[in-house]
Amino acid sequence: MLSKLLRPLVLLVSLACVSGCGIIDMVYLPPAEDTAQEIYEAANDAMAEKNYVRAVELYNKLRDAYPFSPYTTEAELSLGDAYYLDGEYVLAAETYKDFESLHPRHKAIEYVLYQIGMSLQRQFRSIDRPTTELQEACAYYERLLQQYPNSQYAKAARERILECRRSMAEHELYIADMFWHMNKYGPAWHRYTYVTENFQDVPDVAEHAASKAVVAYREYSAQRNEERRESREGTWKDWFRWL
Repeated sequence: MLSKLLRPLVLLVSLACVSGCGIIDMVYLPPAEDTAQEIYEAANDAMAEKNYVRAVELYNKLRDAYPFSPYTTEAELSLGDAYYLDGEYVLAAETYKDFESLHPRHKAIEYVLYQIGMSLQRQFRSIDRPTTELQEACAYYERLLQQYPNSQYAKAARERILECRRSMAEHELYIADMFWHMNKYGPAWHRYTYVTENFQDVPDVAEHAASKAVVAYREYSAQRNEERRESREGTWKDWFRWL
């Protein structure tokens, strides 16, 4: 009879212990980590929602937590896209370059080369700034055309090269015009001549530079003649003073 009464009591104590363990687990044990697939899918959802900052955070989390996951390679590529779409062109170029170094034979390399060029080209803001990024962008577009002549990005790469070349030519023309307005006709003439000789693929700029080069050279010659005349007159004046 006593054993029958004790049995429910033992059951209640056991349940309390189990319940207590569950509560302890909830309070003290760390929560289960998201899987690589869950993080990757959450990052892709953020991209679809154009929440690029969140996407960058998640792609980086996946890369750091699961470096050998099959999802990580795609996350590294998508990370570059997230930076690019968010207007972070310096970070985008660096990320795409890292991807090419890590996965040189990946099927998306032709896309990566194109995106590196685009990321570099987008860093150029105005003709009064250096054209270093444009020159590097052209180099990547040309690599794409050499390595993947039949690429779906080949036509766009050729168009981007012409855009870069035009901006580079206009930058050189801007520098030449600055010399002209400062009455430094010799440097202006040399710069106009440089544009004429090196940017024949931008014909309207090259033709304009050629016409300005002619005028700049005429002004430069007149300037030099005047300097020589003043130098001679100065010599005679000095001679008479000595007398």
